[in-house]
Amino acid sequence: MSLEENKTIIHRFFEAVNKRNQAVIDDLVAPDYIDHTLQRRGRKDLKKFLTFLFKTFPDWHEITEDIIAEGDKVWIRVKYTATHKGEWRGSLPLIPKRNYVLPPTGKKITFTGIHIYRIVDSKIVERERVYDLLDFYNQLGVIEYKRFPDEKIS
Repeated sequence: MSLEENKTIIHRFFEAVNKRNQAVIDDLVAPDYIDHTLQRRGRKDLKKFLTFLFKTFPDWHEITEDIIAEGDKVWIRVKYTATHKGEWRGSLPLIPKRNYVLPPTGKKITFTGIHIYRIVDSKIVERERVYDLLDFYNQLGVIEYKRFPDEKIS
């Protein structure tokens, strides 16, 4: 596969997610797919998570900010936008074994992340992600922190 073909696979995957077209996932994702971040295996588990995500955030949308391909890997910087309209179940960051259920807040959120995909034989076989969860949970009102808008990072 060429680097451009690998990028196209990822663009198609994001388009399928944004259009809620889970049927395309069978064409793009390997049966033994692994999501290292969410600790999920296989297409069925991925679809189950997406169903939960779309129920919680019906307008969930992923926007490609940057994309880079090298070898069998594709890196992508993503901006997520969504409105919290369903129950969110998760674990509270930085507090081990602290699970919670967050009822719908109606809050519109925007946050960023980096994904790394590995592609073999035109299929996504692995994914790792890093998100700005501090900002995600802050916008939902689970935690509170204040940014200093005049503070410059050197």
